Amino acid sequence: MPTNQQIIKNGALTTSNISSGLLSPEQAQQFIKQTFEATALGGLIRKEMRRAKTGEIDKIGIDSRILRKKAENTDDGYRAKPKFDKVEYATTAVRLPWEITEESLRENIERQNFESIVTNLMTTQLGIDLENLYINGDEATPSSDEDYDFLKINEGWLKQLQTGSHLEDRSAKDNGALSLDVFYNTLEQMPNKYNDGTLKWLVAPSTRQKWEQYLLNQSISNGGGLSDSVMRAPGGIEFVSVPRKPADQILLTNPKNLNVVNTYDVKIRKTTEGEKAIMQDKRFYVVHLDFDPVIEEKDAVVLVKGLFQPATPGGGGA
Repeated sequence: MPTNQQIIKNGALTTSNISSGLLSPEQAQQFIKQTFEATALGGLIRKEMRRAKTGEIDKIGIDSRILRKKAENTDDGYRAKPKFDKVEYATTAVRLPWEITEESLRENIERQNFESIVTNLMTTQLGIDLENLYINGDEATPSSDEDYDFLKINEGWLKQLQTGSHLEDRSAKDNGALSLDVFYNTLEQMPNKYNDGTLKWLVAPSTRQKWEQYLLNQSISNGGGLSDSVMRAPGGIEFVSVPRKPADQILLTNPKNLNVVNTYDVKIRKTTEGEKAIMQDKRFYVVHLDFDPVIEEKDAVVLVKGLFQPATPGGGGA
C-alpha cells in the first residue's frame, strides 16, 4: 500500500509535465483514506467519493411495523414500500501549499529525508485541519476572529445541527454543571429507533476528564465505590474523544451518521523549476482537494450545549 509520501512523489507535477498532477481515482481515494488515519473520527465516520462537485446522496429507509396478517387465498392490496430521501452536498475547494529551501535540504541533519519528513507532517496536519473544519466550520465567522480565514471555509456539523436536530441546552440547568443528568436527559431526547447500540458520546478529551473527576468526587463524598461502566459508558454508551471538539458541547449520534463528501479531483503538485524556484532556490508543493461535511439524518442527533456556562441574567445561555 503506497504511503502519502509515495503518492505525492508519483503524482508530482513539474512545469514540463503539467498534465499528470491529477491523481487517478484509486490514488485519490487512497490519499484521502490515509489523510484521515491520524484523526479521532477518521475510521468512524462515513466517507463518500463523488465525481461531481455538487449533487445528492440518496437515502433509503423502511418503516417499522410493516407486517400484516395473512388471509388464505386473499390479496388485500397492501404493499410495504421503501422510503426515499436525499441529502444535498456542495464541495468547497481548498489547498495546502508549502515550500522548502534547497539550503534546508543541504544543511539539515536528515538531508534528503527531510523532504519526506516535512511532507508527512503536512499531510498529517491536513487531516487534522479537515476534521477541525468538519466539526467547527462556520461561514458566518466574524472577520475579527483570529481563525477567520480557516473557519469561514465551510459549514461544519455543529453549525448545521443548530437547526433540525435535537438540542439539550444545559446553560439554564444546574448552571451548566456536568452530571449524570446531562447524559440521561440527552438520551430522553433521542428517538428510540436510533437508540440501537450504535450511538456514541462524541466529546472533547477535557470533557471526558471532567466527567471522571466528577465521579471521583462523588465517590469520595458519598463513600461509595466507583463504577467503571458508568465512567466509561454512561447510559451504556461509550465515549469517543475528539480533540478538536468544543469542551462545552457533547454530540450523541452514530458516527456513521456523519458524512464527508470528497471528489476524485485531488491534485498534488511539486516543482523545482520556474523563476521563483531558481531565484529563491526553493522547492514548491501544493495539495488541492475539495470536501463537504454533511449529516445523513439530523433527527438521529442530540447536540448538548451550554456545559460549564451558566445562564446569563434574563434566561439566555452565556
